[in-house]
Amino acid sequence: MKLIHCADIHLGSKMEARLPREKAEERKKEVRATFQRMVQYAAQEGVTAILLAGDVFDSDRPFKRDKEFFYSVVRNNPEIDFLYLRGNHDSLESYTEDDLENLKTFGKEWTTYTYGNVRITGIELAPENAASIYSTLELDPDRQNFVMLHGQADSSRGKDRIHIARLGGKQIDYLALGHIHSYSVNKLDDRGVYVYSGCLEGRGFDETGEKGFVLIETDGEIRHRFIPFACRTIEEVTVDISDTEDSYHAAQRVRAELSAAPDHMIRVNLTGEIAFDNDSLEKELEAYLAPEYYFVSVKDKTARKIDPDSLAGDVSLRGEFIRTVLQNETYSETERQQIIRAGLRALRGESVEG
Repeated sequence: MKLIHCADIHLGSKMEARLPREKAEERKKEVRATFQRMVQYAAQEGVTAILLAGDVFDSDRPFKRDKEFFYSVVRNNPEIDFLYLRGNHDSLESYTEDDLENLKTFGKEWTTYTYGNVRITGIELAPENAASIYSTLELDPDRQNFVMLHGQADSSRGKDRIHIARLGGKQIDYLALGHIHSYSVNKLDDRGVYVYSGCLEGRGFDETGEKGFVLIETDGEIRHRFIPFACRTIEEVTVDISDTEDSYHAAQRVRAELSAAPDHMIRVNLTGEIAFDNDSLEKELEAYLAPEYYFVSVKDKTARKIDPDSLAGDVSLRGEFIRTVLQNETYSETERQQIIRAGLRALRGESVEG
């Protein structure tokens, strides 16, 4: 039998804080399209059930079109069971009142669905059950046991937290998790693993890297592998543009460092010390790179290179500061240069690293 584990679809996510309006609308459509493609993939592969480990929607009160879209996909794929466990984003009004035979839901108590020797058990986390879920979970050691949860796996307690160590020794073969938007797999105990599938599509520059779902096969032993599936990848690169002469040469340096595909979304962080002033450097480089990628964001984190000798004659607080440091023989030449750079950054209101 084959299963798919996915999570954090976030249908209806606005994205406008991360992207221009037209790009945001396009990305919303792409998120829906990728979910639909995944279900088509499941049908082609003969997948029995899709485990949706939370946050199918981005809001407790989903937009009508997103809710209708999701339940239309479920309704029109009756050969696939959809096991939908709500997460912290969609914990109120996401379930439909329609009686769909292939839609399996969960609640505030452990609920189990059985497929031959495979048992899939899940619970939706809430303040009233956060402490009791570990003692009330009972699984048959002779079955292949899948458990679904949505939350942060660590060793603490609280809202949306999963005390992962307390699930060890519970006869779990595969713990299907949602909430973290990157794929990861870790050992739970000598028997099982806990897996975050990540999200299907990255929505912003805090969700970089490959996104997709996990394909699981349960014939005899349990095998699972990550399937990259997003229509776009988000990448973040840092480029040191020290010693570039102007924005043109800075753009050439950045271009030489990039190797992303044209359909990717790119965040470029500029670092280093530069001798030229250009308040529009970010916009210039974005315009330069825009034709080559789906979307480009540039963040200027450079510092201005300082020539203390040329500034020492200034009749200003800056000049007085530089003269004071240059005349202090307590410091080496290298130390004086470091103090001057740090002091001038502070005078400009820039952050000064220790």
